[in-house]
Amino acid sequence: IAHQHCIIPTAKIYMATDMASREISNTQQISSPSPHRQVQHSTEKKQTDHHSDCGKSFTQPSHLRTHQLSDTGDKPYHCSDCGKSFDFLSTLQRHKLIHTGEKPFQCSDCGKTFNLQSNLRRHQRVHTGEKPHQCSECGKSFCEQMNLKEHQRIHTEKKMNQNCRKSFDFLSTLQRHLLIHTGEKPFQCSDCGKTFNLQSNLRRHERVHTGEKPHQCLECGKSFSELTNLQEHQRIHTGEKPFQCPVCGKSFAQKSHLQEHKHVHTREKPFHCSECGKNFTHQNTLKLHQRIHTGEKPFECSDCGKSFTQHNYLKQHQLTHTGEKPYHCSDCGKSFTHQSCHLQEHQRIHTGEKPFRCSECGMSFTYKNSLKQHQRIHTGVKPFQCSDCGKSFVRNNYLIEHQRVHTGEKPYHCSDCGKSFNYYSSFQKHHVIHTKGKPYHCSDCGKSFRKQSYFQIHQRIHTGDKPYYCSECGESFRFSQAFKKHKCIEISDGNGQ
Repeated sequence: IAHQHCIIPTAKIYMATDMASREISNTQQISSPSPHRQVQHSTEKKQTDHHSDCGKSFTQPSHLRTHQLSDTGDKPYHCSDCGKSFDFLSTLQRHKLIHTGEKPFQCSDCGKTFNLQSNLRRHQRVHTGEKPHQCSECGKSFCEQMNLKEHQRIHTEKKMNQNCRKSFDFLSTLQRHLLIHTGEKPFQCSDCGKTFNLQSNLRRHERVHTGEKPHQCLECGKSFSELTNLQEHQRIHTGEKPFQCPVCGKSFAQKSHLQEHKHVHTREKPFHCSECGKNFTHQNTLKLHQRIHTGEKPFECSDCGKSFTQHNYLKQHQLTHTGEKPYHCSDCGKSFTHQSCHLQEHQRIHTGEKPFRCSECGMSFTYKNSLKQHQRIHTGVKPFQCSDCGKSFVRNNYLIEHQRVHTGEKPYHCSDCGKSFNYYSSFQKHHVIHTKGKPYHCSDCGKSFRKQSYFQIHQRIHTGDKPYYCSECGESFRFSQAFKKHKCIEISDGNGQ
């Protein structure tokens, strides 16, 4: 052992100075090398490739070529579809999948496909629950390595800022933070003059002027100005939702979405409309609300030019042009264009639900519009006016029927005698002459009626409807005769006084 020697390469030492960092490699030699050993090491040096500009050494020629490309900025591999250039052939090959749309890697659990195998592996953790990156300090596991690195800072030695007592994981982070206290902003934007305390912040800001979006999604080709925005976007493709609500367990792809969701539990509404003072739980809801004040309708229909405040409103409207009716009633099979305003309302016919209740008389209705029409009985409002004679009506269909008096239109024809009628109700009354029956049957008690109007009045016994409302005393009546009698009593009482 005494006659042998060995060369021990020590760890690389990075010495930080005020302006730059200097890498020092040191080799310690113990005892004198034999001639045989000297020849061996001389051969090893010949097998090592050196970069002529920086002097860095590489054991493989391919590693040297890769390093040289990073120094020169040369990007020899060009995409024939979009002209974008790349450092490596493998990167170009992955990029080309954006143009071909090829996604050869399929998830065996849900069938979702991916253009990269690495994205498939990350996605599969959604199904398996695998968390391969484990903290050696506390044993906690994570799906992504970057999440583990962020977590490990909890265990690293803290460095403290003596001015504000704030703690940091790394000395470099502390040094950058100190610029907040000094107020120094040495980096200035040549376009708008704005100054920054960090050069990296200036570079990110300059993308506002250049429009540069250097971070591109390999799945869909969408580009982003910030790497963090790309990472958040990629969760759309992988299905990863790492941010979980501690109250209800709901998961979110972005931390900001979780923070907004928490307001649901706290009932906090921190987003305030400066126009009307209304408060909102979510910032996006506030933005949509503000379009009421600004009148902004950014979503325009390419078929008819009609504009909408929200994109989902535009999509629903476009169905009127295509004629598509994607929502089907499971009870009767009828199809509808919209789910919320058409299918859900229709389903109340089958369920018997009447969610709209009149606050005046307590009567309930299947549709909101029916309640509005009913409330006009209490308010006395008649918004539909005849342009010919000035007569007003509670409902628009009443006005349409009335206008036939002026136009002379008689759309209802009797097939038995050929006689025509202005109103459908008049036609039904006439048709009884030919049928000599009572076509209107009450499903509650079985009683039959010759006229529909008699039948409708009778039904109030079963429904409890009292449409005649006294504005003086607040009492309601089922029949007009009782209401008129009540009014006469009130008038006579008033005269007696």
